[in-house]
Amino acid sequence: MTRIGSKGRRRACGALTSALALAIIATGCSKDMDDLGYTPTTLGVEEARAKTKAVSSQIFDMIGIKQGKTSEPGPGVSTCAEDPERLFMSRHPWSIYGVSEDELKRGFARLKESLPNNGWKIVEYGPNRSAAKTLELTADSEKERFSINAELHVSGDSREKQPLILVHVVSGCYRAPEGTDLNGIY
Repeated sequence: MTRIGSKGRRRACGALTSALALAIIATGCSKDMDDLGYTPTTLGVEEARAKTKAVSSQIFDMIGIKQGKTSEPGPGVSTCAEDPERLFMSRHPWSIYGVSEDELKRGFARLKESLPNNGWKIVEYGPNRSAAKTLELTADSEKERFSINAELHVSGDSREKQPLILVHVVSGCYRAPEGTDLNGIY
């Protein structure tokens, strides 16, 4: 994996905000854990990171651009608002770049086509509300509590210097094992 420049980091920060918003939508924003609509699975922080990384790898494989560069770092975690002492989620914003716009467009189309065949339900697809009307899709896993959001950034946006596919993978909330201190996790 290759690090991205400052513009890419700014984009990733925006992506993180979007990913966290997606997680809040997916998990609710009430302080009452009953509002989650499910009972969180108990899982260690490192196991949750590994699970999220595996989902990201599946998404990468569906995109099918092996020669592209990908951004770092790996999955992070944060607490869930419903019970920040015991519940946390994992998220992994990343991008693939360094290939032609046509290859990115084909990869995005492969992702859209592959998701339903791999246990994902596409819940939103089309141009987003940005000035550039960036093509975006959001999907929920039908197997596990994960959502993804992917955006295709190509030359239709005159500000776009480096074409890429931006992906956000976000888990539902997990319950930390007894005795786990979630203060300061990232």
